Amino acid sequence: MAKKEKHGFIEYLYSLAQKEDRGGLATLRRGLGRPPGTVTEMYRLVMPRLPDHRKQEFVCFLIAPLFALHPKMTENGNMGTHLATTRTETNQEALERRFTALLSAHSDDLPVYLRQAVSLLKSREEIPINWNQLFWDILNWEDEERRVQKEWARAFWSRSQSGDINEKQTQ
Repeated sequence: MAKKEKHGFIEYLYSLAQKEDRGGLATLRRGLGRPPGTVTEMYRLVMPRLPDHRKQEFVCFLIAPLFALHPKMTENGNMGTHLATTRTETNQEALERRFTALLSAHSDDLPVYLRQAVSLLKSREEIPINWNQLFWDILNWEDEERRVQKEWARAFWSRSQSGDINEKQTQ
């Protein structure tokens, strides 16, 4: 999906990182591995900033702990772009398998797959994430035409780090 306007919730999360609010970020990280919206400790930080739209509530509770895990931010790209930067000859097959599973995931399973993806990006020289784009992408994940998944796939497979990978893809 095209770059979207900045969402106020993402700006709030970024402000926590800028202020180095370790306590707030630690509280949000408690949501990792738990269904979005079920960790009551997070409520004091998330609830006052929730939009009135119910679907956005799910996205806010999904994004908050992921952001707290890896608060590095960029304004460019999408998850496909970011994951493509981690591709090497030695991890290409495994990365593609994980990425394909992410693209196939039902929105209920996104917390697991996105946590794996964010953890990978954090572990690889702390590759920043376009959190704003990710917010809008998750919000539109169940689009009938699967636009988000197609955009991520286009970004992932159109990018390579070396000519060797491009060469292998064309054979």
